[in-house]
Amino acid sequence: MPELNDTKLTERGLPLAQQSGKVLLIACGALAREILDLKAANGWSHLDLTCLPAKYHLYPEKITQAVRDAVAKHRGAYDQIFVVYADCGTGGLLQAACDELGVEMIAGPHCYSFFEGNDRFAKQSETEFTTFYLTDFLVRQFDAFVVKPMGLDRHPDLRDMYFGNYEKLVYQAQTDDPALTEKAKTCADFLGLEFERRFTGYGDLATALAGVADRPAR
Repeated sequence: MPELNDTKLTERGLPLAQQSGKVLLIACGALAREILDLKAANGWSHLDLTCLPAKYHLYPEKITQAVRDAVAKHRGAYDQIFVVYADCGTGGLLQAACDELGVEMIAGPHCYSFFEGNDRFAKQSETEFTTFYLTDFLVRQFDAFVVKPMGLDRHPDLRDMYFGNYEKLVYQAQTDDPALTEKAKTCADFLGLEFERRFTGYGDLATALAGVADRPAR
């Protein structure tokens, strides 16, 4: 999947400033496919999407300022802005920024939690300290977001240093794609971990976006 870097996706091809009664979703690029699928499935044509680079998944210290900049850039063109990031390693800084800016964000510590469902993930995580999680996006981008950043392509001996205390890889499947499941199994084998697939669908992401989509225009 190509990386989306602050890419504006609109239904009518109009400049952002010409659109009224619209909602802007500011999202992690790793969620772009899922959000677009939900938009298409539900007919949410009044929701526009702009994505920040998915690579911020690796550099969470960049997320908060990037969201601030995106809100400042687009605020005048939209009735509402919703931030489709969980905390994502910002240590509460993103939530504080959203509160200051007067915009809402999706609840949860990270996407693994809201895909599973935050309540369910919180309960399961108490017994899954040795579990490594992958989503559809991370299965597709396993080399770019796991193997290469950790140097496992250059130094495979590092695998046991990084993952020696893990026991299981859980693939949280957003879609029922046999090819992705097979690739996820390959990822588990590469890391030397047991494999489990859980079909989560879109979890709390779908619920949160439905709530935003159903609000009357302000």
